[in-house]
Amino acid sequence: MAGRAAKPPRFYFNLRSPYNFFALHDLERDHPELLDRLEWRPFWEPDETASALLEQARGQFPYTPMTRAKQFYILRDVRRLAAARGLALTWPADRAPWWEPAHLTWFLAVDAGLGREWVARAGRARWLEGRDICDPQTVVELAVEIGLDADAVKGAVDDPRLRERATAALLDVHRDGVFGVPFFVNGSEPYWGLDRVAEFVASFDDAEPAEPAPAAEPVEPAEAELAAVGAGRTTDMSHAGGCG
Repeated sequence: MAGRAAKPPRFYFNLRSPYNFFALHDLERDHPELLDRLEWRPFWEPDETASALLEQARGQFPYTPMTRAKQFYILRDVRRLAAARGLALTWPADRAPWWEPAHLTWFLAVDAGLGREWVARAGRARWLEGRDICDPQTVVELAVEIGLDADAVKGAVDDPRLRERATAALLDVHRDGVFGVPFFVNGSEPYWGLDRVAEFVASFDDAEPAEPAPAAEPVEPAEAELAAVGAGRTTDMSHAGGCG
């Protein structure tokens, strides 16, 4: 009997997390060829409809409340990491967090061969331009910029076929034991967080090592920034290398 085919290396990404944004920045800078070898899979906090569909499919999503102390830590940590990379981050204000529009649009982008372009555009909009990617109209504007159809993007959250694909994606999150992002899997080995990107890269025999980034000076977080981190249905998926 033939053996079971090995799963391709997988990258669970999220459009909310600054750590995911940094991980992609580093990989694009140091190992862009590796990104083409990965199977990209979305990870996001499901809305009520998605949660109900996931429950019907016998899946679960990893929710744990985030403490205020951890929110403060994330703000400090993200500022250090941004400064070390020469990035001028603009903290987004998630006034009404709803992650379906941006993440369901990713499926449309994949169908058009623009999956990576969408993740990059949404990431720049959120972290460098301070735009609200939970706003459906903003999502449409950004998607049109990379060549997606406006009407398809507008109707993404009400498209039962996309909702079905979203449920399957969230089931993958459950089955692979993903609890935060960035999350990588190569063979049977998982790698969670920005601080494990180098180890994930090293798991590929032909990858070249990258130079370490310099440290940055600490900065006091503002109360408005803390509110942005803790807005909405917060999940404790954050640490020095996890999701925020």
